[in-house]
Amino acid sequence: MKDHHGCAVQAAINTLSGKWKVLIVWHLSRSPLRFAAIRRKLKNISEKVLTDQLRQLGKKLVPIMETLCDWGSQHFHIKRSFPKDKGSGQLLLGNLPRQIPQSGETTTG
Repeated sequence: MKDHHGCAVQAAINTLSGKWKVLIVWHLSRSPLRFAAIRRKLKNISEKVLTDQLRQLGKKLVPIMETLCDWGSQHFHIKRSFPKDKGSGQLLLGNLPRQIPQSGETTTG
């Protein structure tokens, strides 16, 4: 993990950096997905990398991503792509797997 120099904001941004995390959260925001379904959507991600990314993210990051999407949409005049549940105004929070497989394990679902 990158150095955050004692800054909580930098630490959070470092957590989102990389090739896959934003895409994972984006897909989980649209609907609950099982581990195998996420792998199908992200065709080039390995099982080990997806497992590691899900462990690092957790569910609490999704509302933060929603706020970041709102800011980016307003600031850059881009149509919002991070969905909200129309009924409650809450983000559609995807279900992270209860048990994330260990390296080398295979999953179905």
